[in-house]
Amino acid sequence: VVLNLTAGMGGDIVFGSTEAPFPVNAAATDMVGATERMVHIEECLPEICTLDCGTMNFAEADYVMTNTPGMLRAMGGMMTKLGVKPEIEAFDTGHLWFAKQLVEEGTLDGQALVQLCMGVPWGAPNDMNTFLAMVNAVPADWNWSAFSLGRDQMPYVAAAVLAGGNVRVGLEDNLWLGKGQLATNAQLVERSVTIIENLGARVIGPEEVRAKLGLVKRAPKVMA
Repeated sequence: VVLNLTAGMGGDIVFGSTEAPFPVNAAATDMVGATERMVHIEECLPEICTLDCGTMNFAEADYVMTNTPGMLRAMGGMMTKLGVKPEIEAFDTGHLWFAKQLVEEGTLDGQALVQLCMGVPWGAPNDMNTFLAMVNAVPADWNWSAFSLGRDQMPYVAAAVLAGGNVRVGLEDNLWLGKGQLATNAQLVERSVTIIENLGARVIGPEEVRAKLGLVKRAPKVMA
């Protein structure tokens, strides 16, 4: 399999009340520096790791997913130096805009990989007009995929294929196979494969994925 690890942890700030935002909620805040957020990537050397390409009010009232331009340049540069392919997570149009800037200035390599994250409060809303605006903003030589949450997960499998992209499914975004029926990851993948193939597309294996995305499979460092 192709391994993809998150580098998104370590960027959460949970503020205090609206009248007294400081000090922040130390128990819930995990904000750390760029190097610390990348330690496990350097140790494990996965083929892909995520790069959440912007800051966003993330669902809960006082929770901010924090990724400053400086932080993203530092982390993106580390990924490029390590030879780990960044999966750019774009939760809104501005995130995609900044990702293109990172490629333009050479922090990230060209022919980037981007995930369009739809319907996550309070990022890009879950509607076809916004989705197609995001799709149309992806450079022609990039690879992209898309997902949405809960009951919209499978409709977005179809939408992504029809729009010329790739798909993402899994329990991170949706727990249910049907009403009242908890899913497994395997079941979600099986259902998505059926949708993809019924639309006339095909699912490719890990070796073809590596060739398409320019990935390098490496053994992790042996820790003494």
